[in-house]
Amino acid sequence: MCIDHSVLTVKADAPFLYVRPGHFVIVGGDRDHIEQGDWWMGQVIFCEGSARHPKIPSLFQVADVDSGAIKWINADEVTDVIWSMDGWPTSTPIYEKHKG
Repeated sequence: MCIDHSVLTVKADAPFLYVRPGHFVIVGGDRDHIEQGDWWMGQVIFCEGSARHPKIPSLFQVADVDSGAIKWINADEVTDVIWSMDGWPTSTPIYEKHKG
């Protein structure tokens, strides 16, 4: 009988791949910044794709929920997406054309 002793590794998608306008996001860099309280929450207003891959977001226009300030951030600055109000993302990227 063969037994597989390999370690299962699951690579999760980057959280920014599923962000759409209206979503709430946590912006704050790495884990050290979050533990120090150096993070903020914002609501996404607009998603901008890159020149090479226009369907993959590279910049977000985000409104800070505390101050109301509107900021442009790089997509990799999003450390988490708040899914509790709108459910989990589908398995396909958000920029897939809607069938209708």
